Amino acid sequence: MACPHLSPALPSPTHPMAKSGYGKRPAGDEDPHADPDFAHLSPRDREIAVFVDHLEEGHAMGYKAIASVHPRYGQQAVRTSLKSLSEAGHSRQIREHITVEDNSMRWVTRTYWSRTRRSPEWWAEFARERKGRIVPDDYRPGLARTDAPEEPAPEAEPQPRTAYRTLADVREADPRMSLSESDCQSLESLVGEWLSRGSTPEDVTKALTDGLPPAVTNPGGLARRRLEDKMPPKKAKIRQKAAPRRARVDRVVMCCITCDADELTTKIEGGMCPDCRAEYEADLAAEAAGELDAGYVPDTFLANPDPVYEVVDVARRAAEVRAAGGLRSKAERAL
Repeated sequence: MACPHLSPALPSPTHPMAKSGYGKRPAGDEDPHADPDFAHLSPRDREIAVFVDHLEEGHAMGYKAIASVHPRYGQQAVRTSLKSLSEAGHSRQIREHITVEDNSMRWVTRTYWSRTRRSPEWWAEFARERKGRIVPDDYRPGLARTDAPEEPAPEAEPQPRTAYRTLADVREADPRMSLSESDCQSLESLVGEWLSRGSTPEDVTKALTDGLPPAVTNPGGLARRRLEDKMPPKKAKIRQKAAPRRARVDRVVMCCITCDADELTTKIEGGMCPDCRAEYEADLAAEAAGELDAGYVPDTFLANPDPVYEVVDVARRAAEVRAAGGLRSKAERAL
């Protein structure tokens, strides 16, 4: 089907993210963006390459995830194009065995992407150099992420005698609030709570001396009432995410770009196992012969088909075909 030239589609905010620690990973050391980036690819593969190149790190790289948001290509087209991109040297899927600093171990499969076209030898060296790398263990497959425990609340009185001295010094700020030693001792815990909530001695003194009446007959009682009524709110407790743990890559295995096969059980060539390569080559041959149209999605498949297309009554057309071939209809066979 002939198709007009269209601008490449770019990822939208709806593109799914992979599980934490998975998804797209840059191979690094890439050439800057340029028009000829993917000039060696077919038009469809070039468009998928531009789409993938603009995905952010961590975005899902599976053909189903890409096809679910791509405006023009379905799963068959995307799957074939992803194989083409691997064959051309733009991506590889690598399974890494890591040991975390707590001695737990796990396998993680990552899809590495390179805007720059790489040779099979380059990818083999890239995989070899992954071994021994120290990486943050920011993924917990099968386990719920846990936050760090809440920070402990400050001591009720970080400086044991600061509260007492604050109360004893109030008389210097205003003689009407001349607190006795017993007053200072009984009110010390209240002032300590003020200080633990972030107040300063000056804040306490101001709360006890602002707007006093001309004569204060019970400084201790007035001070208690003001300290209780004007108590500042508690500070919100800070919850912090746990810092990523250090993990070491101690084994690296090259995998097929579209299935779970790896080089321990089969030969991986161009990022594909023999079965997926055979399927890929068959798809290319079928497309070249016009037997498989993995190109643009026809407008009649879209939510709002182009009005120039005729809406086909499938049941009626099927009946016409049967009649032309001398076959009885379903209703006639039932008689």
